[in-house]
Amino acid sequence: MEEPLPPPPLPQAAPPPAPPDTAAPAASVDGEPAAEAAPEWNIPPNAPACMERHLERAHYRADGALLLGASGLNGRCWTGSLWVFAEPRRAPSEGFCTAGVQTEAGVADLCWVADRGILVASDSGAVELWELEENESLIVNKFCKYEHDDIVTSVSVLAGSTQAVSGGRDFCVKVWDIPEQTVLHSYRAHSAAVTCVASCPGKDTVFLSCAEDNRTLLWDTRCPKPATRIVCSACNYLPTSVMWHPQKSDIFVLGDESGTVALVDTKNPDSALSAAVHARGITGFAFSAHSSPLLASISEDCSVAVLDSDLSEVFRNRSHRDFVKGLSWSPSDDALLTTVGWDHQVLHHTVPIPAGEASGINCVKE
Repeated sequence: MEEPLPPPPLPQAAPPPAPPDTAAPAASVDGEPAAEAAPEWNIPPNAPACMERHLERAHYRADGALLLGASGLNGRCWTGSLWVFAEPRRAPSEGFCTAGVQTEAGVADLCWVADRGILVASDSGAVELWELEENESLIVNKFCKYEHDDIVTSVSVLAGSTQAVSGGRDFCVKVWDIPEQTVLHSYRAHSAAVTCVASCPGKDTVFLSCAEDNRTLLWDTRCPKPATRIVCSACNYLPTSVMWHPQKSDIFVLGDESGTVALVDTKNPDSALSAAVHARGITGFAFSAHSSPLLASISEDCSVAVLDSDLSEVFRNRSHRDFVKGLSWSPSDDALLTTVGWDHQVLHHTVPIPAGEASGINCVKE
């Protein structure tokens, strides 16, 4: 009787691949250096893991860093967040931000205070001051003051950066001392929700406000009766946004809920230059730094428009798929306009510059 054959040997598992040599430099091809690896996804300390869908505001700092404010306007908790991107082209990818922080409520408005401070208008009724620390990798709260009785809709830093003005849905306008974290003046001159406040460049006591009571007010806190109504016949609907001209202290731009844009002279408001620019309400303005500034406007019609000094259109973009809520001109490229909206898009537009125009930042007087 033959002996049974031994069973065949079991197959040997293949050895695991050797780990890549991360210390080795990238190889060159045909004498040319290899392309550098893409930056790694690296969320900073305390930054939220996820940015809310609704982007509310965008503001560049002088060095080109981009500040974003976001709100979550669905679900049981309406939270928000603040984000800073040293490389604006990578926004809104959370992993490429420089710093980020969660806020307890939605962010209705925000702006830079000097180089490191961030002033926030909160849906909670608070005005908040945050500051960049730890080599700008951390955003730390400095104060949170519940002086408004409803949503704070708008904030603006006055000239000098030590005072600010806020407006809210409680019909109130308040002037703040930022270092002292206190309210200096509280006014109830409007009879409906305040939609926008705007500081005057170079004047630390002068600002504008507009509200759903169909009134636009010019303020000077040095006066016993600080508010003066500006009646502009060119805008027949509720005002939604105001902004001072950067070079003319008597001129401001006014936008209303019908999409009309008007350049108003405070000394002669009936002579306002106006144009029907959008099909729905205006949500914001931004002037460029050119010698003859271009005016960018955004709207609930999901479009972005850029106008010259005669309010003639020089650029239009309709790439946003929801309300456009924030805009800012790049300080490093005078033809670059950045917009954000409730569609979670951060779009960078290259605006054609009229021939002969020069940037007010880069001009050198001979």
